[in-house]
Amino acid sequence: MSLVTTAADQVWETWDDPVRGRLRWVLLTDGADPFPGTVTTGVMTLDGDGWLGRHRYEAPELYYVLEGEAAVTLDGDEVRVGQGAVVRLPSDVEHEVRAVGGAARILFVFPTTGFADVVYRFGEDRAA
Repeated sequence: MSLVTTAADQVWETWDDPVRGRLRWVLLTDGADPFPGTVTTGVMTLDGDGWLGRHRYEAPELYYVLEGEAAVTLDGDEVRVGQGAVVRLPSDVEHEVRAVGGAARILFVFPTTGFADVVYRFGEDRAA
């Protein structure tokens, strides 16, 4: 297995619905891959009107803004971030993100043993 992965080599997923949001995303590495100690990483692309809906999960997460500007809301407080910004999302913090003034690309990282361990709970679905 190669130690190099690119987003172009992976299968992208697209969400376009009123709860999850309007974005494209792809996994780059999954902590369940054969290399021990790896983390789950991916990239999300938000077009000019793109957004990821309000959600939470048990895993902490890290965003790194690769391109553009985004508004990230953490437990109701919005902060604008641009290229080079790191956003630390503690475990179970409700958050959402939207593009501001054009497209944005964000690297996301979960310190999990596999992406399947990240159980998204959107909107009011707090018990899921």
